[in-house]
Amino acid sequence: MVAERTHEGHWAIILGASKGLGLATAKKLASHGMNLCLVYREKRSEISAIEKIFDTIKKDCTIEIVYHNMDAMKEDNRKRVLAHLKETAQREGIVKVLVHSIAKGNLKPMLTEEGATLKNDDFRLTINSMAISLYDWTKDIVSHNLFSKDARIISFTSEGNTKAWPHYAAVSAAKVALEAITRSIALEFAPLGIKANCIQAGVTDTASFRMIPGSDLIRENTLLRNPNKRMTTPEDVAAVVYLLTRDEAKWITGTIIPVDGGEHLS
Repeated sequence: MVAERTHEGHWAIILGASKGLGLATAKKLASHGMNLCLVYREKRSEISAIEKIFDTIKKDCTIEIVYHNMDAMKEDNRKRVLAHLKETAQREGIVKVLVHSIAKGNLKPMLTEEGATLKNDDFRLTINSMAISLYDWTKDIVSHNLFSKDARIISFTSEGNTKAWPHYAAVSAAKVALEAITRSIALEFAPLGIKANCIQAGVTDTASFRMIPGSDLIRENTLLRNPNKRMTTPEDVAAVVYLLTRDEAKWITGTIIPVDGGEHLS
């Protein structure tokens, strides 16, 4: 079955597009005809393989793709990406979706008898990368007149927003900040037609998840807690991202939406 091409002519900017939720979202939106501006940060040795994936998406879905391997937190890089997108599209008001999937955080413990512990700079780097950067990108896209009249901003939070996990303090603080910023964007950018929501994804087996100390134990506990007895997949989350981009979802804004198969219920 061929996917309904509901988004032809529109563009999505996806931050953190090379893996996990970002890559799954890129594939999903492309399958519905959306053009992609992909921003990611990977080692030089991995760039070729990742860009082959992007080129395959472009070919299979018959869309336009531009991609940039760079630090999404730097102001000059943001401006370069947006100027290039405007030049590529040759018009304004093209960005239907901004997806924030940046997973650059610090996983040091607060207290340990061995190794380093969290410092103020660790918190600041994590919160800036995983939360404040959403506002930076939103503001710059607005200043470049690139958002469409009914744009959607979607980011990813986790159950760590309310639960304490070992080594997760900096990321947890960032997720709470991300949710607060999302609500404020939904309120203050509403006159521009922008809707902003967070998806609270269930425990998902991504590269970022596997970096969390004790992830094997979290995985085992998730399979016990989840009423559907499986972990969330990136594709599960990407499907809901797509739902939130449809016209039927235009009255959903400022919310935190669990996408976890009922995992949050217990």
